[in-house]
Amino acid sequence: METTMSFTELASTSGMSPRRVLGVYLEEARSECLRYMRAPGFMLPIMLFPAMFYLLFGVLMAKSEGADAARYLLASYGVFGVMSPGLFGFGVSLALERDGGLLTFKRALPMPPGAYLLGKMLMAMAAATVVILLLLALALLLGHVTLTPMQVGALLLTGALGVLPFCALGMFVGTLIKGQGAPGMLQLIYLPMSFMSGLWFPLPMLPKFLQQIAPVWPSYHLDQLALAAVGMRQGALLPHVLVLFGFAAVFLLLATRRLRRHG
Repeated sequence: METTMSFTELASTSGMSPRRVLGVYLEEARSECLRYMRAPGFMLPIMLFPAMFYLLFGVLMAKSEGADAARYLLASYGVFGVMSPGLFGFGVSLALERDGGLLTFKRALPMPPGAYLLGKMLMAMAAATVVILLLLALALLLGHVTLTPMQVGALLLTGALGVLPFCALGMFVGTLIKGQGAPGMLQLIYLPMSFMSGLWFPLPMLPKFLQQIAPVWPSYHLDQLALAAVGMRQGALLPHVLVLFGFAAVFLLLATRRLRRHG
């Protein structure tokens, strides 16, 4: 059954009303969010590490450089923080749940297809939004960064939607490897990608060959959108949006095919 079916089509095949089908999606999303909120060992590092890095490098060490440095690093460390819920929230949990048989159990339940993945996606979006809110609080209160309400809203929207390509990548990795190996493999993706995209240091400070390959990484394109959101970049944004959309679509398709074939 395709996940693109409408609520009415799902209801006709499952015997449930469209309202009950929608209720199942919402309940699965709620339970997924509650499950991760009750796992502080997983959620706290995702939320606090970007805030700690920004406090150290974006506020304290960049104080002598002025508010523009803190504003620039707000966008970059915001992207660094947004990547984590997508990669680890999807990748690690999916790999562990495949190993433990939970994914097989959920498939046997009379629930609409896609509800499981939608719940994880909404959890990642909520976590990404909290990360951006924490960084904004540090930037506005300690970094003396001045942002308009529109810029604040644009950065929050960029973070909430920008997590989706990394959800797709994490989902794909979670279908490839066992649960115990997922954290290490995702770290090997997460940290080098962050560095080579110019999230830790501005791209002009990196070797020239790294500057040339930076557009390969989705984190680079999300960083360009985040910089534009806080007023640190001018130029066309649509190419970056299209790259991120294409990246998300490709890895979602690959992950979905592997799940159908291998579970």
